[in-house]
Amino acid sequence: MQRILIVEDEVKVANAVKKGLEENGFEVEVAYDGRMGKSLAAGQDFDLVILDLNLPYNNGYEICEVIRRRNSKVPVIMLTALGGMDDKMQAFELGADDYLVKPFDFRELLARIRVFLKRAGADVVPDQRFKLVIADLEIDRERKEVWRSGKKIPLTAKEFQLLELLALHKGKVISKTTIAERVWNIDFDTGTNVIEVYINFLRKKIDKDFDRKLLHTKTGMGYYLAEE
Repeated sequence: MQRILIVEDEVKVANAVKKGLEENGFEVEVAYDGRMGKSLAAGQDFDLVILDLNLPYNNGYEICEVIRRRNSKVPVIMLTALGGMDDKMQAFELGADDYLVKPFDFRELLARIRVFLKRAGADVVPDQRFKLVIADLEIDRERKEVWRSGKKIPLTAKEFQLLELLALHKGKVISKTTIAERVWNIDFDTGTNVIEVYINFLRKKIDKDFDRKLLHTKTGMGYYLAEE
């Protein structure tokens, strides 16, 4: 799974882009200010970086310089409200690969991301956009169908969304907070057990009748799908 870093202080924009990218099979890390973005860019490896210019603490130009000192090849896409030619020229001189002015269409951003990842040799696996496979579990993202060992598993809309989220992050523990935000579009309420209820629904449907269990609990942390 390709890793993308978003450095964006507009929370709604950052979260919307993050959600869209994750729905298309990417692993996404978000920094909401320049200091955090600079730290992540300097200390971790990403396949692509989406970078705002006007940021608290450290601006996008500074972060782009840090990225280029560490990795001369990782694609950097500037995503900013600054549309002046001087801003663009400075960004390109510092090593940015592309420049997209807000407001923007997410489909255009996604298309540009795929182009740069392909050029960088980290092309997106096409099948993941349409089908997710873990062991003998298959998830058809277009038809919203799930199969295990050739047997069709009927799921409700929310059960499918929950399973899809876990499958997109195969092997990675997903917290209840993240599940609440992505599946139910709400803040997690510690007083409700709706997530545990739906996890149990899924277990009964995708694991109960099979020897190999795929849905696991990390006590106190969350849930994950993996072959173990």
